[in-house]
Amino acid sequence: MAETFDPAYIQAASSSAKRLMANIRSIIVIEEQRLETLIAALVAGGHVILADTHGVGKTSLARALSESIEWEDFKVSSQGIAVEPFNRIQCTVDLLPQDILGFNRFELSGSDYIFNRGPIFSHFVLCDEINLLTPKTQGSFFQVMEEQRVSIEGKTYQIPDPFFIIATMNLRGQHLFPLPAPQLDRFMVEISLGYPDGPSELEILRRHEKEDSWASFKPVVNAAELLAWQKLVDGVTIHGSVQEYVVNLVRRTRSLPGIVTGASPRAGIKLSRLCRAVALIRGQDFVTVDLVKEFAPAVLSHRLELQDPSADRRQALEQALREVRVPA
Repeated sequence: MAETFDPAYIQAASSSAKRLMANIRSIIVIEEQRLETLIAALVAGGHVILADTHGVGKTSLARALSESIEWEDFKVSSQGIAVEPFNRIQCTVDLLPQDILGFNRFELSGSDYIFNRGPIFSHFVLCDEINLLTPKTQGSFFQVMEEQRVSIEGKTYQIPDPFFIIATMNLRGQHLFPLPAPQLDRFMVEISLGYPDGPSELEILRRHEKEDSWASFKPVVNAAELLAWQKLVDGVTIHGSVQEYVVNLVRRTRSLPGIVTGASPRAGIKLSRLCRAVALIRGQDFVTVDLVKEFAPAVLSHRLELQDPSADRRQALEQALREVRVPA
């Protein structure tokens, strides 16, 4: 499409994305690069894990993002199945796949089966504390995250764009089930918020010491704009030499010392697309190697399986970043 390469469209999208980020930061205290990573994943059409200990604002951040987007006029249907703008799944150990995907029920009046859609039929899904789900229920996300569709008893239902999952994951607690590698690989990025520093924690206290701290929070972009941004990502240029650098970096993760499993080819695709989205947010129409190096940890680290589970995966990735030759 011609508008993809028009600098005016790039700048307009960048301006709107920055307005979205500013709106979120008006209520959430978060480091800018982490927020930029989250918004870029949304623009790139990927999914996000917010992994950290409890109480650091993972759910609040997801709420701020969803409520910054105007969804009300964006309900659509797929094969007669209504799709909600936003749904939240509070994960527990007794949740079953049909509680997420939906199920067929027999309708006596019509002597036929009717599909009851699950909460996954939404444009924006918050999956809170995903690692409380049993492996069987975690497996219900595999198809929908990769193919954006759900198959129930031989019938397939498509979920229209935009489709975005934020999964929060507590790193401490009881009854935790680690996410399997194939599911981790389907998340574009993993973001860890960490504990805030002293001034930031004081600012959090001041913003949220009142019960109505969210009362004046309003959306600043609409879902149609989000769809337009996602189409513009395809128009951001990534030079052949930068693509080669991405591939070499991904391949090097597979031969690092102490690595059991490195990043997959899918990881290279996700990294390339995320960097295109970041470039768009920053008002650029091309991807640089420095951009790849800056955002590689968010995309690649959670995909690495180490012989020592307690080792720092980001440190292992730093070695790959140091060793892979940067193209001229």
